[in-house]
Amino acid sequence: MSQTTEFQRLPAEELYQTELDALVSAERDPIPAGWRMSPRSVLTYITGGKVNGVEITPKYMGNRRLVEIAIATLVTDRALLLIGEPGTAKSWLSEHLAAAINADSTKVVQGTAGTTEEQIRYSWNYAMLIAQGPSHAAMLKSPIYRAMETGTIARIEEISRCASEVQDALISILSEKRLSVPELAYELPAKKGFSIIATANTRDKGVNEMSAALKRRFNIVVLPSPADLQTEMDIVRTRVAQLSTSLGLQTQEPAGELVENIVTIFRELRSGTTLEGKQKLKTTSGVLSTAEAISLLANSMALAASFGDGTIADRDLAAALQGAIIKDEEKDSIAWKEYLENVMKKRGARLRGLYRECKELNE
Repeated sequence: MSQTTEFQRLPAEELYQTELDALVSAERDPIPAGWRMSPRSVLTYITGGKVNGVEITPKYMGNRRLVEIAIATLVTDRALLLIGEPGTAKSWLSEHLAAAINADSTKVVQGTAGTTEEQIRYSWNYAMLIAQGPSHAAMLKSPIYRAMETGTIARIEEISRCASEVQDALISILSEKRLSVPELAYELPAKKGFSIIATANTRDKGVNEMSAALKRRFNIVVLPSPADLQTEMDIVRTRVAQLSTSLGLQTQEPAGELVENIVTIFRELRSGTTLEGKQKLKTTSGVLSTAEAISLLANSMALAASFGDGTIADRDLAAALQGAIIKDEEKDSIAWKEYLENVMKKRGARLRGLYRECKELNE
């Protein structure tokens, strides 16, 4: 990884430039048109390994076969749609796939209720348009337009948050691999290598349901939540360590037992049952995803570094837990208080300090 800079967040291709360069220089397999490295090398970049003495850190910890399917999709003329619960690393995987394939993960359209068709296609510099009329110089190209022009990958985040007319603008692009510019009597053909990676959140499924016609243009890969406690702990530890380095937090990384406690609490409240399956629990309105656990621990580290002795204390965790779990004051407070008394309190010395701090915040 590159050294920390004055920027809060570097794109993946800059942050992991050393790893990408090592994979490119060691390449021995066929490289698809428009790609910088072979599908096997992209897989190594995503799942981890070692190349010419350079350690390749895993970017996605989960089902390796799903990553293979995602990469193979991008070799074909099909676009890729990553679907999953919030916090299942859809955007993270999308960014790193684009970084490995093109060394450019920045051609992004963020899907929102305010996303317009122009952000999918193109718009105009209206001062130039009025002064000179339609011209290529007056055109403001969307990330997708630029990806078609250069034969690279564009990303659409939270596609199901876009209005249906915005989604429909993609159908002809993905079908014909051409973009019509009637103002210039011109059609832009997509260069080889062009594709789109979109993400969709299952919690937003009913916001703007994708049409069957659009879904057919994508190969859909469903990213599940981490299958077991240990996998989720490994993900959390890895990402927290990376965040600590990039944010320059002057504090110790959380111990294994501490990470296990937080991940256990999240998994139990998320599933509505204790890990051993002996006790039913009320679920909360929040997602309590792996990403939330990572954010919680990073916030706890910041508290410990700024106002403590540099070691995460129970009071740091309790404050972060309270904010992460209680989103709906009425419903979540009841579920959280019941969990404290019926589960955490009964787990003895291991969670006694955290229980006391959480209980104090709830009084």
